[in-house]
Amino acid sequence: MEYNVKIEAFEGPMDLLLHLINSLEIDIYDIPMAQITEQYMIYVHAMKDLKLDVASEYLVMAATLLAIKSKMLLPKYDEDSLDEEIEFEEEDPRDELVERLIEYRKFKEAATGLRSREEERGQVFTKPPSDLSEYIEDSNLKDSIGQVTVYDMLGAFNKLLRRKKLQKPVSTRITRQEISIEKRMDEILVSLQSLRKRTTFTSLFPSNQKDHLVVTFLAVLELMKRQKIIVDQEENFTEIFVEASEEVGLVGQT
Repeated sequence: MEYNVKIEAFEGPMDLLLHLINSLEIDIYDIPMAQITEQYMIYVHAMKDLKLDVASEYLVMAATLLAIKSKMLLPKYDEDSLDEEIEFEEEDPRDELVERLIEYRKFKEAATGLRSREEERGQVFTKPPSDLSEYIEDSNLKDSIGQVTVYDMLGAFNKLLRRKKLQKPVSTRITRQEISIEKRMDEILVSLQSLRKRTTFTSLFPSNQKDHLVVTFLAVLELMKRQKIIVDQEENFTEIFVEASEEVGLVGQT
């Protein structure tokens, strides 16, 4: 079973690196390569566990990070120069990556500014005001989704996989049962609507079977995309909470 999910926040390896730098509060001019490489590989492995197509650009960036990390482990001075007691300034292997990140960040900030101007321009009308009351509910729903990104969801899912692996019994009987994405989406909506309050992200994964975990995670992402659930996180790396949006029907009914 193949299922591709595309979310606007998922824009490539440079976007992922900037997300990690901001989340870990790292100085972009002095990147700790061991730490950033480890965190980057965690996200790449999480995408592979979800059986998502990992684009070649992500793998190229992973190889680049590992190469830079290896270069930084080499001696900083040449042996011949040491014999002559001549000091020289060696080029930092991170310089090219830093320049690319800074340039990418400038373009991303510029795109954000242009998007803001586009939204402001979209509020200018040359005709009498129209009745837009029917769109108020959808607008509030869009704003209520919060700042949780797909990277936050991948991080939470990776923690869940590690926790499930530790809790997995030594011996168990596995029964394979196919379940579709839409069916799992309906099950999640029914569960959230019956609670009538928000619940933790981890509580949506009662099973330890990997196929069921992956299907549930993809179902949550699709529900976010369709704005049928509200996902909230108070601070970085804290628990993620999920609740049903107001007055939404099941997937099979839409």
